[in-house]
Amino acid sequence: MKSLIRLLLVLSIFGTLVIGISAQDTEISLLQWSHFVPRYDEWFDAYAAEWGEANGVGVSVDHVNFTELFSTLAAEIDAGDGHSIVEVLFSPASFIDGLHDLRDINEAAAEMYGERASTCEAASYLPVSDTWYAYTHGYVPDPGDYDIALWTEAGYPDGPKTYDDLLEGGRAIFEASGIPVGIGMSPELDSRMANRAAIWSFGGSIQDENENVVLNSDETIAAVKYLAQLQNEAMTDEVFGWTAASNNQGLIAGELSYILNSNSAYRSLQKIDEAAAANIGFTPALAGPAGAYASSHVWQIYVIPKYVEGDELAAAKQFILDHTANYSDVTYHSELYNFPCLPGTVPELDGWLEADPWGSEPPNKFEVLKTVNDWSVHLGFPGVTNPAISQVFAESIIPNMVAQVALGEMDAEEAVAQAHERIEEIFNEWRARGLVGGGDM
Repeated sequence: MKSLIRLLLVLSIFGTLVIGISAQDTEISLLQWSHFVPRYDEWFDAYAAEWGEANGVGVSVDHVNFTELFSTLAAEIDAGDGHSIVEVLFSPASFIDGLHDLRDINEAAAEMYGERASTCEAASYLPVSDTWYAYTHGYVPDPGDYDIALWTEAGYPDGPKTYDDLLEGGRAIFEASGIPVGIGMSPELDSRMANRAAIWSFGGSIQDENENVVLNSDETIAAVKYLAQLQNEAMTDEVFGWTAASNNQGLIAGELSYILNSNSAYRSLQKIDEAAAANIGFTPALAGPAGAYASSHVWQIYVIPKYVEGDELAAAKQFILDHTANYSDVTYHSELYNFPCLPGTVPELDGWLEADPWGSEPPNKFEVLKTVNDWSVHLGFPGVTNPAISQVFAESIIPNMVAQVALGEMDAEEAVAQAHERIEEIFNEWRARGLVGGGDM
Protein backbone atom coordinates (compact mmCIF):
# COMPACT_ATOMS: atom_id res chain seq x y z
CA MET A 1 0.00 0.00 0.00
CA LYS A 2 1.08 3.60 -0.58
CA SER A 3 1.37 4.33 3.15
CA LEU A 4 3.68 1.37 3.69
CA ILE A 5 5.89 2.46 0.79
CA ARG A 6 6.16 5.91 2.36
CA LEU A 7 6.92 4.31 5.71
CA LEU A 8 9.86 2.40 4.23
CA LEU A 9 11.07 5.59 2.60
CA VAL A 10 10.97 7.57 5.82
CA LEU A 11 12.77 4.81 7.71
CA SER A 12 15.63 5.03 5.22
CA ILE A 13 15.57 8.82 4.89
CA PHE A 14 15.62 9.55 8.63
CA GLY A 15 18.72 7.37 9.13
CA THR A 16 20.14 8.29 12.52
CA LEU A 17 16.98 10.23 13.34
CA VAL A 18 15.05 6.96 13.59
CA ILE A 19 14.47 6.10 17.24
CA GLY A 20 15.80 2.66 18.16
CA ILE A 21 13.07 0.17 19.13
CA SER A 22 14.82 -2.84 20.67
CA ALA A 23 12.22 -4.93 22.48
CA GLN A 24 10.17 -7.30 20.36
CA ASP A 25 7.15 -7.07 22.67
CA THR A 26 6.94 -3.25 22.62
CA GLU A 27 3.39 -1.89 22.62
CA ILE A 28 2.00 1.61 22.26
CA SER A 29 -1.53 2.92 22.69
CA LEU A 30 -3.08 6.08 21.29
CA LEU A 31 -6.02 8.14 22.49
CA GLN A 32 -7.57 10.32 19.79
CA TRP A 33 -10.79 12.19 19.20
CA SER A 34 -13.53 10.79 17.02
CA HIS A 35 -12.72 12.84 13.94
CA PHE A 36 -15.40 15.13 12.50
CA VAL A 37 -14.71 13.43 9.15
CA PRO A 38 -15.33 9.71 9.86
CA ARG A 39 -13.36 8.61 6.80
CA TYR A 40 -10.19 9.78 8.53
CA ASP A 41 -10.61 7.45 11.50
CA GLU A 42 -11.10 4.51 9.13
CA TRP A 43 -7.86 5.36 7.35
CA PHE A 44 -5.94 6.09 10.55
CA ASP A 45 -6.85 2.85 12.31
CA ALA A 46 -5.74 0.84 9.29
CA TYR A 47 -2.53 2.88 9.01
CA ALA A 48 -1.72 2.37 12.69
CA ALA A 49 -2.16 -1.39 12.33
CA GLU A 50 0.09 -1.43 9.23
CA TRP A 51 2.72 0.63 11.01
CA GLY A 52 2.71 -1.72 13.97
CA GLU A 53 3.08 -4.79 11.77
CA ALA A 54 5.94 -3.21 9.80
CA ASN A 55 7.81 -2.19 12.98
CA GLY A 56 7.07 -5.17 15.18
CA VAL A 57 5.14 -2.99 17.64
CA GLY A 58 1.71 -3.67 19.07
CA VAL A 59 -0.54 -0.64 18.40
CA SER A 60 -3.99 0.06 19.80
CA VAL A 61 -6.13 3.14 19.13
CA ASP A 62 -9.02 4.46 21.22
CA HIS A 63 -11.35 7.21 19.96
CA VAL A 64 -13.41 9.48 22.23
CA ASN A 65 -15.47 12.64 21.89
CA PHE A 66 -13.15 15.65 21.75
CA THR A 67 -14.66 17.01 24.98
CA GLU A 68 -13.20 14.02 26.88
CA LEU A 69 -9.58 14.41 25.78
CA PHE A 70 -8.27 16.84 28.39
CA SER A 71 -10.06 15.21 31.30
CA THR A 72 -8.68 11.83 30.28
CA LEU A 73 -5.17 13.24 29.84
CA ALA A 74 -5.35 14.85 33.28
CA ALA A 75 -6.52 11.61 34.89
CA GLU A 76 -3.79 9.55 33.22
CA ILE A 77 -1.02 11.98 34.18
CA ASP A 78 -2.32 12.00 37.75
CA ALA A 79 -2.41 8.18 37.82
CA GLY A 80 1.02 7.86 36.20
CA ASP A 81 -0.36 5.35 33.72
CA GLY A 82 -2.36 5.39 30.53
CA HIS A 83 -1.99 5.90 26.79
CA SER A 84 1.43 6.29 25.18
CA ILE A 85 0.28 9.13 22.89
CA VAL A 86 -2.69 11.43 23.44
CA GLU A 87 -4.00 13.71 20.70
CA VAL A 88 -5.64 16.93 21.88
CA LEU A 89 -7.17 19.74 19.84
CA PHE A 90 -5.98 22.81 21.76
CA SER A 91 -2.68 23.76 23.34
CA PRO A 92 -2.02 21.53 26.37
CA ALA A 93 0.45 24.04 27.81
CA SER A 94 -1.20 23.82 31.24
CA PHE A 95 -0.13 20.13 31.39
CA ILE A 96 3.52 20.92 30.68
CA ASP A 97 4.81 19.48 33.98
CA GLY A 98 3.42 16.06 33.11
CA LEU A 99 4.59 15.88 29.50
CA HIS A 100 7.81 14.83 27.80
CA ASP A 101 9.83 17.55 26.09
CA LEU A 102 9.58 16.59 22.41
CA ARG A 103 12.31 18.88 21.11
CA ASP A 104 14.05 15.95 19.40
CA ILE A 105 11.20 14.99 17.09
CA ASN A 106 10.14 18.59 16.48
CA GLU A 107 13.67 19.43 15.34
CA ALA A 108 13.96 16.22 13.33
CA ALA A 109 10.74 16.99 11.43
CA ALA A 110 11.81 20.59 10.78
CA GLU A 111 15.16 19.38 9.46
CA MET A 112 13.37 17.03 7.07
CA TYR A 113 10.50 19.23 5.88
CA GLY A 114 11.38 22.85 6.58
CA GLU A 115 9.55 25.60 8.41
CA ARG A 116 6.27 24.81 10.15
CA ALA A 117 3.19 27.02 10.17
CA SER A 118 3.45 29.57 12.99
CA THR A 119 0.08 28.57 14.42
CA CYS A 120 1.48 25.06 14.98
CA GLU A 121 4.64 26.18 16.74
CA ALA A 122 2.52 28.31 19.05
CA ALA A 123 0.53 25.24 20.10
CA SER A 124 3.67 23.19 20.91
CA TYR A 125 6.42 25.46 22.24
CA LEU A 126 6.62 27.55 25.41
CA PRO A 127 9.35 30.20 25.07
CA VAL A 128 9.55 31.13 28.75
CA SER A 129 10.74 27.60 29.59
CA ASP A 130 12.23 26.81 26.16
CA THR A 131 10.19 23.59 26.04
CA TRP A 132 8.57 21.72 23.16
CA TYR A 133 5.85 20.20 25.31
CA ALA A 134 3.92 18.84 22.31
CA TYR A 135 4.14 17.96 18.64
CA THR A 136 1.47 19.63 16.51
CA HIS A 137 1.08 17.77 13.25
CA GLY A 138 -1.96 19.53 11.76
CA TYR A 139 -4.32 22.46 12.04
CA VAL A 140 -7.77 23.24 10.67
CA PRO A 141 -8.65 26.51 8.91
CA ASP A 142 -11.75 28.33 10.17
CA PRO A 143 -13.23 30.15 7.16
CA GLY A 144 -16.67 31.68 6.88
CA ASP A 145 -19.33 29.31 5.46
CA TYR A 146 -22.22 31.10 3.78
CA ASP A 147 -25.42 30.40 1.85
CA ILE A 148 -24.64 31.64 -1.66
CA ALA A 149 -28.27 32.15 -2.76
CA LEU A 150 -29.24 34.16 0.31
CA TRP A 151 -26.18 36.38 0.20
CA THR A 152 -26.47 36.88 -3.57
CA GLU A 153 -30.05 38.07 -3.15
CA ALA A 154 -28.84 40.47 -0.47
CA GLY A 155 -26.26 41.91 -2.86
CA TYR A 156 -23.19 39.94 -1.74
CA PRO A 157 -22.66 37.19 -4.34
CA ASP A 158 -19.22 36.35 -2.93
CA GLY A 159 -20.42 36.45 0.65
CA PRO A 160 -19.47 39.02 3.30
CA LYS A 161 -15.91 40.32 3.24
CA THR A 162 -16.00 42.57 6.29
CA TYR A 163 -17.75 42.72 9.64
CA ASP A 164 -19.80 45.62 8.28
CA ASP A 165 -20.93 43.34 5.44
CA LEU A 166 -21.86 40.62 7.91
CA LEU A 167 -24.05 42.99 9.93
CA GLU A 168 -25.68 44.77 6.98
CA GLY A 169 -26.15 41.71 4.77
CA GLY A 170 -27.01 39.39 7.64
CA ARG A 171 -29.62 41.80 8.95
CA ALA A 172 -31.18 42.19 5.50
CA ILE A 173 -31.36 38.40 5.06
CA PHE A 174 -32.84 37.95 8.54
CA GLU A 175 -35.48 40.61 7.99
CA ALA A 176 -36.43 39.23 4.58
CA SER A 177 -36.38 35.50 5.30
CA GLY A 178 -36.13 34.96 9.04
CA ILE A 179 -32.84 33.10 8.51
CA PRO A 180 -30.24 34.39 10.98
CA VAL A 181 -26.47 34.65 11.08
CA GLY A 182 -24.92 31.91 13.23
CA ILE A 183 -22.19 33.28 15.51
CA GLY A 184 -22.30 31.52 18.87
CA MET A 185 -22.26 33.24 22.25
CA SER A 186 -22.18 30.26 24.60
CA PRO A 187 -19.44 28.37 26.49
CA GLU A 188 -18.44 26.08 23.61
CA LEU A 189 -15.69 25.73 21.02
CA ASP A 190 -17.10 27.62 18.04
CA SER A 191 -18.31 30.57 20.12
CA ARG A 192 -14.87 30.92 21.69
CA MET A 193 -13.26 31.03 18.25
CA ALA A 194 -15.75 33.36 16.57
CA ASN A 195 -15.72 35.92 19.38
CA ARG A 196 -11.91 36.01 19.41
CA ALA A 197 -11.82 36.53 15.65
CA ALA A 198 -13.97 39.65 15.95
CA ILE A 199 -11.93 41.05 18.85
CA TRP A 200 -8.64 40.58 16.99
CA SER A 201 -10.05 42.12 13.81
CA PHE A 202 -11.21 45.17 15.76
CA GLY A 203 -7.69 45.55 17.21
CA GLY A 204 -8.23 44.01 20.64
CA SER A 205 -6.64 40.96 22.22
CA ILE A 206 -6.39 39.09 25.50
CA GLN A 207 -2.64 39.73 25.83
CA ASP A 208 0.04 41.67 24.00
CA GLU A 209 3.15 40.20 22.39
CA ASN A 210 4.93 40.26 25.78
CA GLU A 211 2.24 38.24 27.60
CA ASN A 212 0.72 41.19 29.45
CA VAL A 213 -3.08 41.25 29.76
CA VAL A 214 -4.56 44.02 27.59
CA LEU A 215 -8.18 42.92 27.13
CA ASN A 216 -9.69 46.06 28.61
CA SER A 217 -9.24 48.41 25.66
CA ASP A 218 -11.35 50.64 23.45
CA GLU A 219 -10.83 48.13 20.62
CA THR A 220 -12.16 45.17 22.61
CA ILE A 221 -15.12 47.21 23.83
CA ALA A 222 -15.94 48.19 20.22
CA ALA A 223 -15.81 44.54 19.16
CA VAL A 224 -18.11 43.47 21.99
CA LYS A 225 -20.58 46.22 21.16
CA TYR A 226 -20.50 45.08 17.54
CA LEU A 227 -21.17 41.44 18.46
CA ALA A 228 -24.06 42.48 20.70
CA GLN A 229 -25.55 44.52 17.86
CA LEU A 230 -25.10 41.60 15.46
CA GLN A 231 -26.96 39.30 17.84
CA ASN A 232 -29.76 41.78 18.46
CA GLU A 233 -30.31 42.64 14.79
CA ALA A 234 -29.37 39.53 12.79
CA MET A 235 -29.51 36.52 15.11
CA THR A 236 -31.80 34.72 17.55
CA ASP A 237 -31.43 33.90 21.24
CA GLU A 238 -30.62 30.28 20.36
CA VAL A 239 -26.92 31.26 20.11
CA PHE A 240 -26.77 31.63 23.91
CA GLY A 241 -27.39 27.91 24.36
CA TRP A 242 -25.41 26.47 21.47
CA THR A 243 -23.21 23.40 21.56
CA ALA A 244 -20.27 22.82 19.23
CA ALA A 245 -22.60 21.02 16.81
CA SER A 246 -25.27 23.73 16.62
CA ASN A 247 -23.91 25.91 13.83
CA ASN A 248 -23.04 22.82 11.77
CA GLN A 249 -26.57 21.52 12.15
CA GLY A 250 -28.08 24.90 11.32
CA LEU A 251 -26.04 25.28 8.14
CA ILE A 252 -26.88 21.74 7.00
CA ALA A 253 -30.59 22.37 7.63
CA GLY A 254 -30.55 25.64 5.65
CA GLU A 255 -31.45 27.57 8.80
CA LEU A 256 -28.37 29.82 9.00
CA SER A 257 -27.00 32.27 6.44
CA TYR A 258 -23.38 32.38 7.72
CA ILE A 259 -21.25 30.52 10.24
CA LEU A 260 -17.57 30.50 11.16
CA ASN A 261 -16.43 26.90 10.98
CA SER A 262 -14.21 24.32 9.31
CA ASN A 263 -15.30 22.38 6.24
CA SER A 264 -16.88 19.58 8.32
CA ALA A 265 -20.47 20.85 8.07
CA TYR A 266 -20.08 21.26 4.33
CA ARG A 267 -18.65 17.75 3.96
CA SER A 268 -21.62 16.32 5.86
CA LEU A 269 -24.04 18.23 3.64
CA GLN A 270 -22.17 17.08 0.55
CA LYS A 271 -23.03 13.47 1.42
CA ILE A 272 -26.68 14.30 2.10
CA ASP A 273 -27.61 16.74 -0.67
CA GLU A 274 -25.09 17.65 -3.38
CA ALA A 275 -27.20 20.54 -4.70
CA ALA A 276 -27.48 22.09 -1.25
CA ALA A 277 -23.74 21.66 -0.73
CA ALA A 278 -23.04 23.43 -4.02
CA ASN A 279 -24.92 26.42 -2.53
CA ILE A 280 -22.37 26.77 0.29
CA GLY A 281 -19.44 29.12 -0.27
CA PHE A 282 -16.37 29.94 1.80
CA THR A 283 -14.76 33.26 2.71
CA PRO A 284 -11.46 34.07 4.43
CA ALA A 285 -11.48 35.83 7.80
CA LEU A 286 -13.70 38.91 7.82
CA ALA A 287 -11.93 42.26 7.91
CA GLY A 288 -12.48 44.68 10.74
CA PRO A 289 -10.93 48.05 11.53
CA ALA A 290 -7.58 46.43 12.40
CA GLY A 291 -7.42 43.72 9.74
CA ALA A 292 -8.70 40.20 9.12
CA TYR A 293 -7.90 37.49 11.68
CA ALA A 294 -9.42 34.16 12.66
CA SER A 295 -8.06 31.44 14.87
CA SER A 296 -7.44 28.00 13.50
CA HIS A 297 -10.55 25.95 14.24
CA VAL A 298 -8.59 23.26 16.10
CA TRP A 299 -5.09 21.82 16.07
CA GLN A 300 -4.07 18.16 15.98
CA ILE A 301 -1.55 17.97 18.82
CA TYR A 302 0.29 14.87 20.01
CA VAL A 303 1.66 14.69 23.55
CA ILE A 304 3.54 11.92 25.33
CA PRO A 305 3.06 11.82 29.12
CA LYS A 306 6.15 11.45 31.30
CA TYR A 307 5.07 8.01 32.54
CA VAL A 308 5.94 6.64 29.07
CA GLU A 309 9.51 5.37 29.12
CA GLY A 310 12.07 3.16 27.37
CA ASP A 311 11.10 1.29 24.22
CA GLU A 312 7.50 2.49 24.54
CA LEU A 313 8.73 6.10 24.42
CA ALA A 314 11.01 5.35 21.46
CA ALA A 315 8.19 3.67 19.55
CA ALA A 316 5.77 6.51 20.33
CA LYS A 317 8.20 9.09 18.98
CA GLN A 318 8.85 7.04 15.86
CA PHE A 319 5.12 6.64 15.24
CA ILE A 320 4.69 10.42 15.34
CA LEU A 321 7.54 11.03 12.91
CA ASP A 322 6.30 8.39 10.49
CA HIS A 323 2.75 9.72 10.67
CA THR A 324 4.15 13.11 9.61
CA ALA A 325 5.93 11.48 6.67
CA ASN A 326 2.54 10.22 5.50
CA TYR A 327 0.76 13.55 5.78
CA SER A 328 -0.46 13.57 2.20
CA ASP A 329 -2.60 10.60 3.20
CA VAL A 330 -3.66 12.39 6.38
CA THR A 331 -4.87 15.47 4.50
CA TYR A 332 -6.48 13.45 1.72
CA HIS A 333 -8.40 11.04 3.97
CA SER A 334 -9.54 13.86 6.24
CA GLU A 335 -11.16 15.33 3.11
CA LEU A 336 -8.88 18.39 3.35
CA TYR A 337 -9.83 18.99 6.98
CA ASN A 338 -6.33 18.43 8.40
CA PHE A 339 -3.89 20.98 6.99
CA PRO A 340 -0.20 20.11 7.45
CA CYS A 341 1.85 21.99 10.01
CA LEU A 342 4.84 21.22 7.80
CA PRO A 343 3.69 22.25 4.30
CA GLY A 344 6.51 20.30 2.68
CA THR A 345 4.79 17.07 3.66
CA VAL A 346 1.79 17.70 1.37
CA PRO A 347 3.01 19.05 -1.97
CA GLU A 348 -0.37 18.18 -3.50
CA LEU A 349 -2.34 20.58 -1.29
CA ASP A 350 -2.58 23.57 -3.65
CA GLY A 351 -3.72 21.28 -6.45
CA TRP A 352 -6.40 19.76 -4.23
CA LEU A 353 -7.65 23.22 -3.25
CA GLU A 354 -7.93 24.11 -6.94
CA ALA A 355 -9.68 20.83 -7.81
CA ASP A 356 -11.23 19.15 -4.77
CA PRO A 357 -10.58 15.39 -4.96
CA TRP A 358 -13.84 14.82 -3.06
CA GLY A 359 -16.07 16.22 -5.79
CA SER A 360 -17.02 19.75 -4.78
CA GLU A 361 -19.04 21.88 -7.19
CA PRO A 362 -17.39 24.03 -8.37
CA PRO A 363 -14.14 22.06 -8.05
CA ASN A 364 -12.18 25.09 -6.73
CA LYS A 365 -14.56 25.72 -3.82
CA PHE A 366 -11.68 25.56 -1.34
CA GLU A 367 -9.23 27.71 -3.29
CA VAL A 368 -9.87 30.53 -0.81
CA LEU A 369 -7.91 28.50 1.75
CA LYS A 370 -4.69 29.06 -0.16
CA THR A 371 -4.41 32.33 1.81
CA VAL A 372 -5.02 30.69 5.20
CA ASN A 373 -1.60 31.52 6.60
CA ASP A 374 -2.26 35.22 5.94
CA TRP A 375 -5.16 35.31 8.41
CA SER A 376 -5.17 32.18 10.59
CA VAL A 377 -3.62 32.75 14.02
CA HIS A 378 -3.42 30.95 17.37
CA LEU A 379 -5.22 31.39 20.67
CA GLY A 380 -2.48 33.52 22.25
CA PHE A 381 -2.09 35.94 19.33
CA PRO A 382 -0.24 38.30 19.28
CA GLY A 383 1.71 36.72 22.14
CA VAL A 384 2.25 33.02 22.77
CA THR A 385 -0.25 30.31 23.62
CA ASN A 386 0.78 29.87 27.24
CA PRO A 387 -0.96 28.01 30.11
CA ALA A 388 -2.86 31.16 31.11
CA ILE A 389 -4.29 31.55 27.60
CA SER A 390 -5.31 27.88 27.68
CA GLN A 391 -7.13 28.39 30.98
CA VAL A 392 -8.91 31.51 29.74
CA PHE A 393 -10.07 29.44 26.76
CA ALA A 394 -11.24 26.55 28.95
CA GLU A 395 -13.22 28.87 31.24
CA SER A 396 -15.10 30.41 28.26
CA ILE A 397 -14.43 33.88 29.65
CA ILE A 398 -14.67 35.59 26.26
CA PRO A 399 -18.04 34.22 25.02
CA ASN A 400 -19.54 34.70 28.49
CA MET A 401 -18.38 38.32 28.41
CA VAL A 402 -19.96 38.88 25.00
CA ALA A 403 -23.21 37.13 25.97
CA GLN A 404 -23.65 39.35 29.04
CA VAL A 405 -23.65 42.42 26.82
CA ALA A 406 -25.84 40.94 24.09
CA LEU A 407 -28.38 39.88 26.73
CA GLY A 408 -28.38 43.37 28.22
CA GLU A 409 -27.08 42.18 31.59
CA MET A 410 -24.05 44.51 31.50
CA ASP A 411 -22.78 47.28 29.32
CA ALA A 412 -19.68 46.52 27.25
CA GLU A 413 -17.33 48.57 29.41
CA GLU A 414 -18.38 46.76 32.59
CA ALA A 415 -18.29 43.28 31.05
CA VAL A 416 -14.85 43.79 29.52
CA ALA A 417 -13.42 45.21 32.76
CA GLN A 418 -14.77 42.25 34.73
CA ALA A 419 -13.34 39.73 32.26
CA HIS A 420 -10.00 41.56 32.27
CA GLU A 421 -9.83 41.30 36.07
CA ARG A 422 -10.43 37.52 36.03
CA ILE A 423 -7.84 37.04 33.27
CA GLU A 424 -5.27 39.05 35.24
CA GLU A 425 -5.79 36.66 38.15
CA ILE A 426 -5.17 33.65 35.89
CA PHE A 427 -2.04 35.18 34.36
CA ASN A 428 -0.62 36.08 37.75
CA GLU A 429 -1.13 32.53 39.04
CA TRP A 430 0.74 31.01 36.09
CA ARG A 431 3.37 33.74 36.10
CA ALA A 432 4.14 32.88 39.72
CA ARG A 433 4.89 29.35 38.54
CA GLY A 434 7.33 30.68 35.93
CA LEU A 435 5.21 29.53 32.98
CA VAL A 436 4.02 32.91 31.69
CA GLY A 437 6.16 35.88 30.73
CA GLY A 438 5.34 39.56 31.04
CA GLY A 439 4.75 41.37 34.32
CA ASP A 440 7.98 42.04 36.17
CA MET A 441 9.83 39.18 34.51
